[in-house]
Amino acid sequence: MKKTEEKEGDQRLGVCSTALLGAFVGFPKMARLSRDCIISEKIDGTSGCIYITEDGEMLVGSRTRWITPEQDNYGFAAWAHAHRDELMTLGVGRHFGEWWGQGVQRKYGMTEKRWSLFNVARWCLSGETPQRIPTADPRIEKYQDVLPECCSLVPTLYRGAFTTDSCESALADLRVNGSKAAPGFLFPEGIVVFHIAGNVGFKKTLEKDDVPKALQAPNA
Repeated sequence: MKKTEEKEGDQRLGVCSTALLGAFVGFPKMARLSRDCIISEKIDGTSGCIYITEDGEMLVGSRTRWITPEQDNYGFAAWAHAHRDELMTLGVGRHFGEWWGQGVQRKYGMTEKRWSLFNVARWCLSGETPQRIPTADPRIEKYQDVLPECCSLVPTLYRGAFTTDSCESALADLRVNGSKAAPGFLFPEGIVVFHIAGNVGFKKTLEKDDVPKALQAPNA
């Protein structure tokens, strides 16, 4: 009788433990570091998002909120609504980029503002020839989409195997030769490194890289 009670107690404990622990979650796979990355110029502007919904609506956002021409962020929403027909050709989904230039952050000596998308792998500029996008199966051919004329891209500085040397080389080029986004502007911000296999991005600035952005003084 005592053994039966102990067995039933063990079974009850097992059920209780499983319920408390929940479904098993395994440790996620890790990407290999020595894989391709894309290094692009980090532009000092303000984040801008265009969201095209499944039912054909267009929403405009900053980094933290939805914006409108009446409650705008450096005029991005007003620009987006003025170019709605062109922007709708981006297709369903969220499209992220930097709104920069005249009157925004370091201004880059420009007399206009631009919206430069981040996803340089997916897009090419209007008038350029779409390049083939590498896929896991080489038999599958996939090519870049073409941006509408009103949109720009952040400049690509390097594409190849990730190394810290490639990052330092890209930074050195910006430091000596200035911005690629705004040729002639000699005070670029830095770089963004997107690790393709890891699907993660990192940033590194030319100045105050060790100081959190929240503690940095705003640009004049």
